[in-house]
Amino acid sequence: MSTSDPCMDSPSYRMAYEDADFLDRDELRSVRLELELLKADLVQREHGIVSTIVVFGSARIPEPVEAKRLLEAAEAAARARPGDAAAQAALERSRRIARSSRYYEEAREFSRIVSSTCQLGSHREYVVVTGGGPGIMEAANRGAHDAGAKSVGLNIVLPHEQRPNPYVTPELCFRFRYFAIRKMHFLMRAKALVAFPGGYGTFDELFETLTLIQTGKVPAVPVILFGREFWDRAIRFDVLVDEGVISESERALFTYAETAREAWETISAFHSGIDHRMPEI
Repeated sequence: MSTSDPCMDSPSYRMAYEDADFLDRDELRSVRLELELLKADLVQREHGIVSTIVVFGSARIPEPVEAKRLLEAAEAAARARPGDAAAQAALERSRRIARSSRYYEEAREFSRIVSSTCQLGSHREYVVVTGGGPGIMEAANRGAHDAGAKSVGLNIVLPHEQRPNPYVTPELCFRFRYFAIRKMHFLMRAKALVAFPGGYGTFDELFETLTLIQTGKVPAVPVILFGREFWDRAIRFDVLVDEGVISESERALFTYAETAREAWETISAFHSGIDHRMPEI
């Protein structure tokens, strides 16, 4: 709104923290990084979040009902175009996705178990954290929602719009510009990491976590790869040991699980008797 005063109308007159154009300058990157670090940390502290369990996994694995619908559509397309290689390839992918949809239910059940066990009153231990998107992330947030518990979603600004899934606790739904700060928040309070089958993003987050544990930058926590058949096909860890680029002890930084209950028992056994404290930045 114009004030009819040239000085007051000038962008230079705006308060710095109210000047979006100024804050978006390249020279202000360090300020934006600090703000992204502080905002999510302070809000979580205000909500009494002491520790978290991080769930990673593909955004492309839907719940079984949706997977069945997609498979039926792919089957219909393949029947309509017999001999079409692209249609057959799409059908095979749909079959794999349908088989993988069981992970959606396992992620949901895992989060339900964790959330119903650990969130008591205003003291919140083992709060489930995801990337806040669809697929496995949605399933994990949904499991906490089923238990009437809070969960965190750490969304990221992408070239294509990403919306948070509807099961993230609204007051704990954050959006980041920088992957680096987002990944810091994944691990700042983490007492375990559960990686379901996924793609580049899941691999990135998994290997960064393993590297930080390997190098002693973060305390050792359970890292659980859910679904050994997938992980054994996707990554040949034994080859890394045989080639001497990781040691056998570093190969042991993670374990496998096939069910939600098995994953939770691994985590609870690891942390039995440990007194958790609010982390420092």
